[in-house]
Order: sequence, then C-alpha cells, then structure tokens
Amino acid sequence: MIKASISLQELRRKIYSKAKTEKHWRFWGLYCHICKEEVLKESYRLAKANNGAHGIDGKSFEDIEAEGLEGFLEGIRQELLTRAYRPMPNRRVEIPKGNGKTRTLGIPTIKDRVVQGALKLILEPIFEADFKGCSYGYRPKRHAHQAIDRVTKGILHGLTRVVDVDLSGYFDNIRHHILLEKIARRVHDDEIMHLLKLILKANGKKGVPQGGIISPLLSNIYLNEVDEMMQRAQEVTRRKGYNNLDYIRSADDMVILVHGHPNEDWLLKKIQERLKEELDKLQVQMNEEKTKIVNLKEGGCFSFLGFDIRLNKNREGKTYVSKTPRKKKRKEIGKKIKSVLKANWNKPLKEVIQAVNAVIRGWVNYFRVGNSNSTFCKVRDDIEKKVRKLVMRRKKLKGFGWKRWSREDIYKRCGLYNDYRIRYIYPKAASSR
Repeated sequence: MIKASISLQELRRKIYSKAKTEKHWRFWGLYCHICKEEVLKESYRLAKANNGAHGIDGKSFEDIEAEGLEGFLEGIRQELLTRAYRPMPNRRVEIPKGNGKTRTLGIPTIKDRVVQGALKLILEPIFEADFKGCSYGYRPKRHAHQAIDRVTKGILHGLTRVVDVDLSGYFDNIRHHILLEKIARRVHDDEIMHLLKLILKANGKKGVPQGGIISPLLSNIYLNEVDEMMQRAQEVTRRKGYNNLDYIRSADDMVILVHGHPNEDWLLKKIQERLKEELDKLQVQMNEEKTKIVNLKEGGCFSFLGFDIRLNKNREGKTYVSKTPRKKKRKEIGKKIKSVLKANWNKPLKEVIQAVNAVIRGWVNYFRVGNSNSTFCKVRDDIEKKVRKLVMRRKKLKGFGWKRWSREDIYKRCGLYNDYRIRYIYPKAASSR
C-alpha cells in the first residue's frame, strides 16, 4: 500500500482486512475519513510527488504554497464538510500516440486532485481486496514487469496461441451508471456515492478522464468481473495440474494465452465468445481490426506493454521468449530527448545532462528486462549524437565534435547516462505436455 502516516496506514489496513475476509460487506461511514486533515495532507503530498501540469484554473503547486498550504487544505476540508465542494472540468490536452492519432488527457485542478486522492486512499483498500491476480495495471506493489514475466512463463509452458485484445476507446466509454452500481455493491455511503457522481459528471456523460487521480482505480473496478470470469475459465480448463489458458491484463491492455495443442482449438474459440459476452454487458467494444490471434510457433508476434513478443531460438537451438522494445518506443525516447534539449538550451551543460539522464534512466530501466541490447545500442548512439550536436551548436560549430571529445569525455566527464546493461527475466523452464 502507499506509504503514509501510521494512523492512515492502520485505517487502510483495517479496511483491507475487513474487505478481504467479508466479501459481501458493504462499507458505511467512509465520508468522514475523506474529510480528515491527515488524509487531505497525504493526498496533497502524493499529488505533489507526481508533479504534473496545472489544471483549468492555472494554479500550480508553487502558487498554492505561496498563498498558504494550510489554508488551501482547510478550505477543501470545509467545502467537503458543508457539502459545498464542486469539481471543475479537467483541462484537456492532446498527446500524440505515434500513429497520427492523439490521446486526450484530462488534467484536474490541484484542488480536485487532492479530493480525488483522498477518495482513492479510502476506497482503494476495499477494492484491492476484490481484484484478481491477473490484473497488474495501476495497483500497489504491482508493475508491468510482473505482467510481462507472467506472459513469458505462460508461453514457455506451452500457451503459444495468443489472443491480442484491443479495446476501442476504453476510458472514454465507461458507463457511469454501470460503474456506480459496481461500487455500490461494496460502498453503502450516500455521501461517497454523491461525491463520486460529481467527479464523474464534471467531465461528461460517460468515460473517466485519463489523467485523473482516481480514474485508474475506477477503470480496474469496471473490468474486475471480466477478470473474475477469465480466472474461472482458467480454473475449469486446467487438466492434470497444467493450465491450458491464462489471461493477463494491465489497464485496458489484455492478452489471452491458449495452449498450442490442437485439442484446445475449441477453447480458443470459446474464450473469445465469453470475453465478448462480458464486454458487451459493460458496453465495451473490442476493436475488431486490431484484435488478432497470433500463433507464436508459426513465427507470430504480438505487442504487450511496449514490447514485441515472439518465440526465437538461441545458438544451441533452444527456444526462448524474445521481448524487444517496439520500434515506436525507440522513436518516442528520441523525441523526448530532443524536446528536453530544446527546453534546456540556455542552461549550464551539467543541468542539461541531468535533465537528459532522468529521461534515459526511466526508459532504460523499463526496457532492460527484455532482449533490448540492439535497441539500446541504437538509442545510446542517437542520444550521444544529440548531446554532441547541442554542445557544438552552442559553440557555433558544425558537426558532432568527434575529434574534440572522446566518448570518455561525454560519459565520464560530462556524466551522460551510460548504464545500458540488460537484466533478463528467467522464468522456470516449462514441462512438456
């Protein structure tokens, strides 16, 4: 769970324990916790740690603290206590997706972030107790590498046919009435439900905004019954201790793994039908053009969480699961570095390098668990050229300065990030069927 003050940690622990042991319990009396000073302070701390741009009101964290943080939080608390709080619409920002299309982010005001964060702190432990092991996105103590590891293990255990599922505009099409019904099964608190309704309706008649603090939790709640169905399907199709099916989801990115044996052809067809039935109940559409079936034993490849995944053979002829960064991810890091260099053009070189390193470090740490060596070489060379070109332009010179600065100068003296070591995930070897 999120690190917080002892009393808040204890409250969250008790809520989680109660929810875990009593699956049909409906929680009441939660609203008073949302209004607590320590909950609002913790929510503000978490919001500030994530930083982020200002909302529609134009106020930044610096502005708020200059005006007085205590007064800001007390104002929110009084609005919540008197039921006068009303969320503002999100500031909409278009983010390029790399395929010519854009993704719309909804950026709440800091005030709304604090309220959403407080609500999340209290609701999260209830629903964490209900979430399934196949769900990895936006959850405490869970991350994308665990999901990729599970996919790898499934493939090595013979689950070599993949249903690569693509959902059409998932976040934008979540139906509010269905979502609120799901939450009400666990929350018997009219004031909490009213607050949730205000937050949802502030930004339209359907959907949860990507960028909202509480949106990830709500998106997981919405798909939890799909996860339950897929988990049951895995259990009933298990034979002699071996899985014939696995399902892994991270937010709206989901894959179904089915055993490659011809006897399981019926299962491949049936599980797609059942998934569609469950999604239809939620009014969630699969993108028929992008959803595909891939047979890895026939040389197929699918993408999951930024990696292209396929079966390969090493020099000894042994099969292994290859996980390489997608080409568009390599292009994205190049664009990010370019924008960082442009934004820091007039700053001292040391500060420029620090800003560049922060971007590289996060990207490399994510992709170093795969077969990324070749991609890393290209990315490292590209970034080095961009940095060299920046320094040369500052001196009003052309070229990359190969004769002026050796690689030792760039990496050791200037401090440009250079830890591109691979750390492979080694799942246990599969047994033959």
